[in-house]
Formats: sequence, C-alpha cells, structure tokens
Amino acid sequence: MSDEKDAVSAQGTATRYSWYVLGVLVLVYIINFIDRQILSILAEDIKAHFGLNDSDLGFLFGAAFAVFYALFGIPLGRLADNWNRKKLLSVGLALWSAMTALSGLARSHLTLSLARMGVGVGEATASPTAYSLISDYFPKRQRATALAIYSSGLYLGGGVSLLIGARIGQAWNHTYPAGGPFGLVGWQAAFLIVGLPGLIMAAWVATLREPIRGAMDGTVSPVAPTPFRSFLTDLSSIVPPFTLFGAWQRGPAALAINLAVAGAAALVAWLMIALTHNLPQWSAIAFGYYAVFSWACTLKARDPATFRLIWGTPAFICTTLGYSLVSLVAWALGAWSAPYAERVLQLPKQELAFWLGANGAIAGFLGVIIGGWVADRLRVRNPAGRVLVIIFGVIAPIVPIWIGYSTENGTLFYAMNFVAGMCGAAALGAAAATTQDLVMPRMRGTATAAFFLGTTLVGLSFGPYMVGQISDLAGEVVNGKPMGDLRTGILSLIGVAPVALALLIYAYRSVPEAERTLVERSGEV
Repeated sequence: MSDEKDAVSAQGTATRYSWYVLGVLVLVYIINFIDRQILSILAEDIKAHFGLNDSDLGFLFGAAFAVFYALFGIPLGRLADNWNRKKLLSVGLALWSAMTALSGLARSHLTLSLARMGVGVGEATASPTAYSLISDYFPKRQRATALAIYSSGLYLGGGVSLLIGARIGQAWNHTYPAGGPFGLVGWQAAFLIVGLPGLIMAAWVATLREPIRGAMDGTVSPVAPTPFRSFLTDLSSIVPPFTLFGAWQRGPAALAINLAVAGAAALVAWLMIALTHNLPQWSAIAFGYYAVFSWACTLKARDPATFRLIWGTPAFICTTLGYSLVSLVAWALGAWSAPYAERVLQLPKQELAFWLGANGAIAGFLGVIIGGWVADRLRVRNPAGRVLVIIFGVIAPIVPIWIGYSTENGTLFYAMNFVAGMCGAAALGAAAATTQDLVMPRMRGTATAAFFLGTTLVGLSFGPYMVGQISDLAGEVVNGKPMGDLRTGILSLIGVAPVALALLIYAYRSVPEAERTLVERSGEV
C-alpha cells in the first residue's frame, strides 16, 4: 500500500496515521506557544532589566512578533498551498526555535525586539501548513474537532511556558546571583533553554508523509510547477519598495491608490506616535496594514478566485474579524495575567506560574476541545451553527473577567481566569473550521494566512498593547518610575464585546449562502 493510501483513506475517513500526524502537529504547536508565550512570566524581570514601561512590554508581547508573523504568513501560506507542507513546517520550526534561543542573548530592548520579529517569521509557517495538512487528513465532518485538538497545543504550550519560565529563571538566578556565563541572567537563560528542543522536533516533522491535496473533499488539486516563484512574487508584494513596483505594473491608477494608502498609513502612524510617544508600535502597525493592502491588491490581480472567496466574501471577513476580537482579549490576558498577579496581587512567582499555567493549559484544552465538538454537531443541523460557538466565546468571558480582575482574593482570581479562558477558547476551532469551509481546497493555506492576519494584526498587535497603554495612561509615577494601572488596562478589554457581537451576528446570517454559492462565486467550475 502506498504512503498516500496509508495516510488518507480513499473512502474519505481519517486513519490511524491521520491521528498520528495530528499528535505530532499538536506537539509542534505546544513548542510554538512555549516559545511565544514564555515572555509573559519573564516580563517583570525584562521590564526591570531594560527600564521599560507597560506599553513597551505591550509592543514586545504583540506587534514586534505579530506584524512579522502575519505578513510572512501571507507568502508562506501560499507556499503551503503549492509546496511540500511538512518540509516547510520543519524549516520554520528550526528557524523560530533558533530565534527563541537568540532572544536570550539580547542586550537591549531593540535586540530583543529583533529576535521576537525572527520568531514571528519562523512561526508563520506553522498554522498554514498544519491547517492545510489537517484538512487533507480529516473529512469535513471531523475537521472542527481535529482543528480544535490541534489548537489545544496553544493552551498547553502557553500554560507550560509559565511553569518552565519561572522555574528556569529562578533556578538560574539562585545559582548565579551575580550573573552566569557570559553575564546571562535568569530570563535570558530561560529563552536559551526553551529554544533548543524545537531543533530536534524539526527533524521529526521532516519524517511525516505528505497527503494528497484535496483528496478528502473529492477535488484533488494539482501540484504547482513553480512554487517558489509564486512565493517570491508574494513576498515582493508585501515588502516596500517592491510593493510600488508591483502596483506600477498594474497601471497608473493602481500605483496612485497604493501611494495614497501608504501616505495615509504614515499619517495615521505619525499622529498616533505623537499621541502615545510609542514609535515602534505604530511604525510596525502602519507597515503591517500597508503591506496587507498591497498584498490584497496583488492577489486580486493574480488570483481573482481566491481574492473573491476571501476578501470579497463578507461572511469570511466578519467571521475573521469577530473572532479576532475574541483573540484580542485572549492574547491580552495571556500576556498580562502573570504580571498582574505578580505586581497587583503580589502573589509569589512560583505559585502564580503554577496556577496560571495549569489553569491556562487545562481551561484552554477543555474549552477548545468541547467547543470544537459542539461546533461540529451544530454544523450538522445548521450551516451557520459553528458561528454560535464563536458568539459564546464573546459573551461568556465578560463576567469572569470583571470579577477576576476586580477581586483582591488570589483564589477567586485564579478561578475566574480558568472560567474566562475556557469560554474564550471554545471559539477557536469553530472560527477556523468556518473559514476553511468558505474556500476551495487549493486556497486553504492562503485562507489560513488571511484568518491569522485578523488574529494577529487585530488581536495580538492591539490586545497586549492596548492594556499596556491604558495601564500607563491610568497609572502614576512613583519615585521617578512609571507605575501602570494594570487593573484598569485589563478591564478595558470588555469594551470590545459589542463590536465582536455585531460582526458575528452578520456572519451567522451570511455564512449559509456564502458556502452554498462557493464554487459559483469562485468562477472555477
């Protein structure tokens, strides 16, 4: 029996090998989020080491990583659609693991920011390849469940990162109170140590089999003859000044529009920098949004079918943006809950690392698995049933967040974090599966990249930063040092719920028609 038949059943059912691959992908995602989220438990040490304020930390949590993760996810998503996905994932895993280790050698806010950008580039390979592989290993009726299981790695990795980061940092500082080899302190050692296992895991990923693309849906997609030419073309469509050349090739009107958008992005960035005094945050945001616009214009010209099913489909856009606001809250809480517990509630670092880490891992795992299971069953009876689970992820966390970040009781704080995390996590599998069902098989990697544009350029770029900026504005200066008001910053997250709810109600009404007319609207018969 061939590798392909071993990997994917001809009858459109998941095999043992499908579940094995899913298990490997979950481990990769755990490493992904350990490397990404370990910054949270180390934040107070980094803040003191470099003399940062909360908005500076918000930038490190968010835009420093998110903009490059999102932008490189575009060409890498297309490469996942056109090239060997397990090879791409293996290379990306090696890259982000190496950049995590290099974060431990940072000697300034700037060098740490650059390392975080490198982590973002490497991790941009993960979800486009994994989502596409899962969609070719599992039939549609099991897809939300499989994607939810994969997504559980997010919460397991995020939880483990707190435990590992706290233990390594404190053990290193205890052993080397004046600084260890090369002058490294605890938080730097933690980055170095957690980055190394990913290099071994990359070799394991390289042994996986590549399934037949589209076989599960009965629409086998041909292999692209020149995948790297398309990758380089897409890369040039998001990197200035190549974006201007691409616009010029499409005509004078396209060039004028591109220049106008670039100018508008620069103007908005200048105004926000003047208002907040945060140059890195708003420079990165302006660059990111201009690059996304340039890429969307290029996609419209070169692959109008994919453009129509992603950017031209309100159901896709509203689902993505609605879930992005759920992720904004989740990213912000994931970044700031540990610093909040340490600074505001003055809980011991080892204790808060254990409870927040365990809470995050268990609550996220339960939420995303149960949410995916419920979403698949609602989908059987209602084409838009999965959107109801995303709406639940908007509404259900509001009360727990309010109680948890208003109380002075540590036990109640931990309990409310658990409830809020579990409810918010329920939405992820449903949102991911909904967007995958709104495109054709050959477009899934690109659709995943577009989906993660929302969760990163909206959710991750703004969530942690918004909390940090509001904390700085509401705080005060004590003995010449800024003391942020994290409680006010975190409670402000509740304000995004009405906007998310409005977007998702529209998505609920429009998803059935969008899915029914999928092939017709694509123009590919």
